Amino acid sequence: QVQLVESGGGLVQAGGSLRLSCAASGRTFSGYAMGWFRQAPGKEREFVAAISWNGGNTFYAESVRGRFTISREHAKNTVYLQMNSLKPEDTAVYYCAADAVYSTIVRGRGNYWGQGTQVTVSS
Repeated sequence: QVQLVESGGGLVQAGGSLRLSCAASGRTFSGYAMGWFRQAPGKEREFVAAISWNGGNTFYAESVRGRFTISREHAKNTVYLQMNSLKPEDTAVYYCAADAVYSTIVRGRGNYWGQGTQVTVSS
């Protein structure tokens, strides 16, 4: 079992930056691929970014590529999402997820999920 807790959300103006964190506990964090997803009001959850277990592979949704960066720090059992040049359309609840298989995260799924953190971008 893996427990995930997101933090770092908040209110920011368009063009600003935020860094989200996802702290993992439970089973060995380093063995899991991790991902970030988001869900805006009235919309389905969508994939944002994925990182492989060793950080060697990353993948981004087209809508965030070049603006967001996913990274992980094994010593702290934490994965991050650095979000720059934020736009109002980035407003959503952001969730992190973990799965033993990287391609599962890339396909938009995961075995373990956090509770989410709200990101609001004002225009």
